[in-house]
Amino acid sequence: MDMSSRTPDAGAGTIERALRLVRLLATGGTRGVALTDAARRTGLPHGTVHRLLRRLIAERLVRQIEGTRRYALGPLAFELGLAASTQFDIRSHCRPTLGRLAEHVDDTVYLTTRSGLEAVCADRFEGRAPIRVLELEVGSRRPLGLGAGGLAILAAFDPEESDELIERLMRGPEFAPGGRATLVAAVLETRSRGYALVHDRVTRGVTAVGVPVRNSLRVPVAAISVAAIHERMSTAKVRQLATLLRIATAEIERSLRREAAPEHDEEVSPARGARRRARAVE
Repeated sequence: MDMSSRTPDAGAGTIERALRLVRLLATGGTRGVALTDAARRTGLPHGTVHRLLRRLIAERLVRQIEGTRRYALGPLAFELGLAASTQFDIRSHCRPTLGRLAEHVDDTVYLTTRSGLEAVCADRFEGRAPIRVLELEVGSRRPLGLGAGGLAILAAFDPEESDELIERLMRGPEFAPGGRATLVAAVLETRSRGYALVHDRVTRGVTAVGVPVRNSLRVPVAAISVAAIHERMSTAKVRQLATLLRIATAEIERSLRREAAPEHDEEVSPARGARRRARAVE
């Protein structure tokens, strides 16, 4: 048997399983994930999960929490995130706007970014309401379509693209077998309404409103949302929040376009880019 021909596939499989574990641990936050839960939710054998976790701990990508023996992301995950943030982090474009929004509405404002089939909580801003909704920690992940932010992102894609994403989402354990019809209906309602609106979908007693953020190419890459207890979310309040979120989104998208404009100009007109660089030197 030619073992050398199988080595690359075996290595790729190991990497895929390890990354599946890392993505799962990213959903566990500071509480972490138990070994048994990790095996059940990844569909991997208990022994395989334990062996991979040991290797990831050795590389500092995973740590074991003292006292609970649960597993969480390690310091290397933070260090790699810092290195990548200069390329992929849009929080600097959002923070001033979302900070002001949280102060204005007094409720919790979230920034959600897309990562494949998942929505990642990239930032959170707390208002001054006496009862605030803090259902998401920064860095936590959930499938697109469950929360207001992820639903806003999913609905912002063209129908053909969103249909493909929904089909892929249905293969995951988070959606029940009959969940496709519910998710499709939610996407259609979001498009018709102009914003995502969820009640009790993730956390009982909580209503959330979300709108998508598009980059300079008009691709949905993130969403901003406001979450509060039902008692603070009257029909009039929801509509007001939707308007405020659209205004905030427009401000963020203008900032993203300004950042992309110099590179776009040079791609379209190298001579114009050269003249700009010459003026900068002068």
